[in-house]
Amino acid sequence: MFREMRRAKCALKTETAEKILREGIFGVLALSGDDGYNYAVPINYAFEDNKIYFHSALSGHKIDAVKNNEKVSFCVVGRHEVVAEEFTSYFTSVIAFGRIRITEDAAEKTRALELLADKYSPNVEKNLRDKEISRINAVKILILEIEHLSGKAARELVRNGEIS
Repeated sequence: MFREMRRAKCALKTETAEKILREGIFGVLALSGDDGYNYAVPINYAFEDNKIYFHSALSGHKIDAVKNNEKVSFCVVGRHEVVAEEFTSYFTSVIAFGRIRITEDAAEKTRALELLADKYSPNVEKNLRDKEISRINAVKILILEIEHLSGKAARELVRNGEIS
């Protein structure tokens, strides 16, 4: 169902791809948008147990797109270094394919907000964090359940043994 990577030697091990997902700062969520146009949006996220969690406004283009088509992809670039003299870049990246859904389950929403707070606000006082999480009904939580994950690295990084 999902294509094989053309440069299989550049494929990352699943553990390495998951590490890039855990450590990434943001990614780009690609959805089917209005009138047949694809819609790709940069977004913060958290990753746990083969699921990627996002928060969103209660309405908008992203929410409409999710309601119209559950199949999405999500891309994170882990490393990117332009090497001008070689006319290339040394990179690592991950693409996750799966189905996304909006959850109304309070436990799932709370867990997602906790993961996002842990990732993006780790040093914020607990009472401030809990106050923000208590605003659970002010946001939508989207959950991408990964069906296929692939990671890739520049062939130079693979050849030099810097990544696997």
